[in-house]
Amino acid sequence: MPKTITQKVMFKNTDSDVLYSMFLDSKHHTVITGGVPAKISAKEGAKFSVHEGYITGKNLQLVKNKLIVQSWYGSDWAKDDVDSTFILLFEQKGKDAVINMVHANIPDEHADSIKQGWNDYYWKPWKNYLASLKK
Repeated sequence: MPKTITQKVMFKNTDSDVLYSMFLDSKHHTVITGGVPAKISAKEGAKFSVHEGYITGKNLQLVKNKLIVQSWYGSDWAKDDVDSTFILLFEQKGKDAVINMVHANIPDEHADSIKQGWNDYYWKPWKNYLASLKK
């Protein structure tokens, strides 16, 4: 049965518009996730490919600096698995930014690795990248 992952991640002394831009800019996305090529844009309806094509999908809805809704599909998912839905909601809490993430309809056998992947390939590297900019 498909799984849903929810995470809430705080980024200290960061603006939510910076996080939004980092996610939807190919150059930043590539650098921040360890140099693994990403082709992504801030255009609604645009297709994307991240992690050397491991994940492909489409920008379904974008509200600048506030909301990203995408379809996601893993290259190792079964042919009859449907796209998952990925949502990022950005909030500014004083000097800090919060990302509220929902990743729904993930095939059961991939849910644990994807959940860990968000921390390993996104949230931790993003925090390290942002800290390096403040030095």
